[in-house]
Amino acid sequence: MIQRRQFLGTAALGGLAASLPLSAWAADTSGLPNLAVNAVPIGAVERVARIAKATQLLRANDMDALLIEPGSSLVYFTGVQWWRSERLTAAVLTREGELAVVTPFFEEPSVRESLSVEAEVLTWNEDDNPLASVATWLGIRGLTKGKIGVEETVRYFAVDGLEKAMPGATVVNGAPVVRGCRMHKSPAEIALMQVANDITIAAYRHTAPRIEVGMTPAQIGAIMAAATSALGGKSEFELILLGEASAYPHGSGNPQAVKDGEVVLMDCGATVHGYQSDISRSFVYGKATPRQRQVWDEMRKGQDVAFAAAKLGTPAGNVDDAVRAYYEGLGWGPGYKLPGTSHRTGHGIGLDGHEPVNLVRGETTKLAPGMCFSNEPGIYIPGEFGIRLEDCFHMADSGPKWFSEPPPSIDKPFG
Repeated sequence: MIQRRQFLGTAALGGLAASLPLSAWAADTSGLPNLAVNAVPIGAVERVARIAKATQLLRANDMDALLIEPGSSLVYFTGVQWWRSERLTAAVLTREGELAVVTPFFEEPSVRESLSVEAEVLTWNEDDNPLASVATWLGIRGLTKGKIGVEETVRYFAVDGLEKAMPGATVVNGAPVVRGCRMHKSPAEIALMQVANDITIAAYRHTAPRIEVGMTPAQIGAIMAAATSALGGKSEFELILLGEASAYPHGSGNPQAVKDGEVVLMDCGATVHGYQSDISRSFVYGKATPRQRQVWDEMRKGQDVAFAAAKLGTPAGNVDDAVRAYYEGLGWGPGYKLPGTSHRTGHGIGLDGHEPVNLVRGETTKLAPGMCFSNEPGIYIPGEFGIRLEDCFHMADSGPKWFSEPPPSIDKPFG
């Protein structure tokens, strides 16, 4: 049973609380330390090393160049913090390590503000074709008929434009290069993710005692977000599922409020210098029933089964298989059927909350040092409730290592 603090009476929650702005729920963060004050952002030296690895992978995969649009991969290689619009900004990297950033002429000063590696900046005006600029730049380097990889989230209009501007070239999926770099986190990346996880756990411990009967998901989320910010992180998301809504992994649009004896499922994350945490906790407000305890305990054991199966050199899909075999032995499922676990056991995580590869049936990528995953084999019972506990881990040289320790019991959901 979670400890409660009566900072607003239950009666007040029926009337006054409904009219309070969310900021009122987020006000009490005094005394929370900044856990990110000593966090070291990724520097230019590491990005140069990433580019060097990408060139090696380009050659290994018989590609001549790589095109990347704004987003986490552009940040990963260049530091450029930008957004996607109809006006193309992109980076182009050759197998020889030459790098260019193409961007609208009037955006160049802004793009250069976050560019943290040496690169040629190619500008284009409103009546120009930016892909023609890319084609010209690559053509000067003898790649008119080259094999050009595109990062897997690049939009179709850019791919189509590149193919039309370079009819002699072959455009292919650049995932082997980008994934080959990003899947394997460096010690500096692991350190930032550790801080993000520490912040999320601390924010949970601040938020949980402040939950009261009648609170809505938005009110609980406001407390969590404020705590995350006060602790030095950037709030990434707060998904709060109450009662029956906890049986649906990403929630319900129906009105929800905390009720005595019902499940509270919180799925929250923070970022520190761009690197993310993703932690879920489920508990019962008040006294848990035997059935709630049973499902919680079985789901918690599922995390241990996944962790034990995550051995270096093991195909990632085997982790999901191990959990499903354990659950099926208890009568859940089978497979992805409900009641049981309808989603994968875990996803990759880093600069993105969800990134390749996943702990899912059929995934053959072998686990290797530096890979980071969530571990969240929730159990969901439609019409009743769901339990999801989620902690992330990374593959160390000795095997899996937790970013956050899973909780010991339903009565101590935050350790």
